[in-house]
Amino acid sequence: MSNILLTGSTGFIGSNILQSLLKNNRVYIILRKQKKNRYQFKRNIKILKFKNYNELNRRLENIRVDTVIHSATYYVKKHSIQDVKKLAESNILLGNIILENIHKMKVKKFINFSTVWEDSDKINSFINLYAAYKKGFSSILGYYKKKLPKIKFYELMLSDTFGKNDQRPKIINTLKKNYKIRKITKIISKNLYLNLLNVEDIVHAVNIILKKKIKPNRYVLKSTKNLKIFNLITSFNKKNRKKIKVNWQSKTMIKNKIYSYKKLKNWKPKKSNIDDIINLIK
Repeated sequence: MSNILLTGSTGFIGSNILQSLLKNNRVYIILRKQKKNRYQFKRNIKILKFKNYNELNRRLENIRVDTVIHSATYYVKKHSIQDVKKLAESNILLGNIILENIHKMKVKKFINFSTVWEDSDKINSFINLYAAYKKGFSSILGYYKKKLPKIKFYELMLSDTFGKNDQRPKIINTLKKNYKIRKITKIISKNLYLNLLNVEDIVHAVNIILKKKIKPNRYVLKSTKNLKIFNLITSFNKKNRKKIKVNWQSKTMIKNKIYSYKKLKNWKPKKSNIDDIINLIK
């Protein structure tokens, strides 16, 4: 049984990773003291509750873990001034405090989740402030890679994601919600393409890194091809009597380019095809 520190355990990706880890590992999770503790009586979970970052630092100094999985994040597509503190704390400060303690915790592997938007145009003109923060943390990670060469660092670059129990206001969730109440969904363009990856495929990638000898590097996790949302809805409506209702706002071509990263050895998406998305919506 391995000891693993997981951040973001209450989020979409982190909560799915947690359920997978609990089968064979002891998992430390980080929670702010004001958050409700739904894991209090879960076997194999150790909770590190903290009120401020000085307290978190003291808690981290006293644990020993083999692996850190850093999935905590705060995402907003378009930020306001009220978002800046949360963006900085979740995407920079929390991870930096953990990095300061990984030598003391005897960590062997550090797995960080980031976004393909980090490199949206290769000239640091970021798609949004969230992407700029994620790029900033990757730079900080580079410092610790040099400082602690014996620790294996992995960065998993994600595009758009979907899956069961997802509460985020993403397009698949919006379609699912509006479909149930027969509400029309406004979609920006008939020619909107997204690369959609099932969270189950993300969990599979994490398990590969935990169990196999994988070279430390930056790896992309993405579906085999981009999906045209118009084709998804057309296919869904052909297969189901009850239809998805859509108001298409334009015909503008919208397709974000995903730059080349290395592919993770022994991994490929198995749960991210169009039928998986259709089954999730209905």
